[in-house]
Amino acid sequence: MLNAISTHVYLKERLHPGLLDGLARGGAQAIEIFAARQHLDYANRKQHVREIADWFRTSGVPLHSVHSPMFSDYEFGRTGAPPVNVASTDRAQRVAAMDEVKRALEIAEQIPFRFLVQHIGVGDEAFDDRKFEAAMTSIEHLRAFAKPLGVRILLENIPNELATPDRLVEFIHLTHFDDLGVCFDVGHAHIMSNVAEAFEILKSHIRSTHIHDNAKDRDSHLWPGKGSIDWKQTMELLRSAPQTPPLLLEIEADQKVNPVEKIGETFRNLEAA
Repeated sequence: MLNAISTHVYLKERLHPGLLDGLARGGAQAIEIFAARQHLDYANRKQHVREIADWFRTSGVPLHSVHSPMFSDYEFGRTGAPPVNVASTDRAQRVAAMDEVKRALEIAEQIPFRFLVQHIGVGDEAFDDRKFEAAMTSIEHLRAFAKPLGVRILLENIPNELATPDRLVEFIHLTHFDDLGVCFDVGHAHIMSNVAEAFEILKSHIRSTHIHDNAKDRDSHLWPGKGSIDWKQTMELLRSAPQTPPLLLEIEADQKVNPVEKIGETFRNLEAA
């Protein structure tokens, strides 16, 4: 399985080639960029995006995917900025959300990548038919924008009532978008129900993953083995997927852990599970 990692582990820092060098040196065979303006200023195409594009051109490490923006400000919502929500029933908010996502998609003009990982709704959001329909309209629009850029959209299972495994499958079937897939977030599945149940529902649609652990109490994005997920079972399930996805670590920063030193050990432990 392809060993990949999200730059989420450096979310609070400005992304620069030195950080990417470390991830590659640690054993990452592919990268996912987390599109947050304080981390990668994706609207700054002449400077920041170009700097990162130069690294990908020379490193030989591919950009596998980009995680769609969750906030449009430079403080990750701490200033009170509303979340980027493509399921908003407020048309102005939804249009603003789509515009923000499109700016992140435009990274592909300088750094080609395969997938955009997209949330439907925000954390703990209740189900509402109007929100579901709003999300369909948004994804149809974003899919049309992404296709000429060579990017496919993957919906992520997140802890809310709009993006449960059952709802994501319903969403894909109702839209009839045959190129729409799923990023299977193992940690979120563990919190919401259990990994095996979620995998069974989503397996035919899984094209990528988010690998992290938790104690089933909160979305803590721990290194695998630091929570209560059964990694032997999880690895067996992932290997059985109709299209074997990459193992893509999405880890929260921990001052006690050096990601460069931890990556290789983590992948070895997962493969041995």
